[in-house]
Amino acid sequence: MKNMTGGILKGKTKSVLFYHIIAITIIIIWGSTLVSTKVLMQDGMRADEIFVLRFLLAYLAIWFISPKKLWSDSLRDEALMLLLGVTGGSLYFITENMAVGMTYVNNVSFIVSTSPLITMLIAIFTYKGIKIRKILFVGSLLAIIGVGIIIFNGQQVLHLSPTGDFVALIAAACFGVYCYFIKMVGDRYDAVFITRKMFFYGLITALPLYLFDPWQFPLSHLLDMKILFNLLFLGIVASFACFALWNVTITRIGAVTASNYLYLIPLATVLFSAIFLDETMNLIAWVGCLLIMAGVWMANIGCRDD
Repeated sequence: MKNMTGGILKGKTKSVLFYHIIAITIIIIWGSTLVSTKVLMQDGMRADEIFVLRFLLAYLAIWFISPKKLWSDSLRDEALMLLLGVTGGSLYFITENMAVGMTYVNNVSFIVSTSPLITMLIAIFTYKGIKIRKILFVGSLLAIIGVGIIIFNGQQVLHLSPTGDFVALIAAACFGVYCYFIKMVGDRYDAVFITRKMFFYGLITALPLYLFDPWQFPLSHLLDMKILFNLLFLGIVASFACFALWNVTITRIGAVTASNYLYLIPLATVLFSAIFLDETMNLIAWVGCLLIMAGVWMANIGCRDD
């Protein structure tokens, strides 16, 4: 009996370990997406064109696992899905992609990683049941200083325009708002259904852009292997497949444990940008990035519902 119990526990441990490995693999993939985006932009694709093709591929793929339900239960919920499509889809990804074209992908990755902090600040001002601890204030201050250092470093040391960093801040704000509002529907709708709706409304809200600035990238160039590979990677692997695996991973190791791995995304971006884009970071940039990561982590543990 003892041997049987030990065997079951050992099997469960191996199973949990497997999903931790899956989580780390997903983080590595997500950390490389900005690099892949930069490669596509260097080949002539615009930020909005990359977003539309990426989301179109993901939207088509997600239908294979999504509930066939078409609409939300109410007009209010459908309006929330539209808001999610804008903040987590079109506006977020287009601004993030624009930032990638203006500054280093490392800067964008670390600045966008402040989005959980923005979500917390919104929650603090809208919910009375949240107790603010001193560590939240300290963490927020550290993250703000870190962002300031990165922007200063890019402008003064690397001679980059700070515009790209500020656009990355807009992307971070968008995703922070997205994370806040998704909580309103997350407990009433299937996660795959929500994501499919987000993909759909993200695509729909991006299309009016072409009334003012028509599509320019030649469709024939999509057959180029490098371009096709990066688009399939962003749409099918990073958006569709990783999302599906992430949902399974959360059910196996827990949302809190899984979310802690998200802090490793910027580090993965640094690694891939050094390998494929030859973007290196100096000491000042590392200080700013570490302050952001430490600040967001401290703020995360310093904000809780009572």
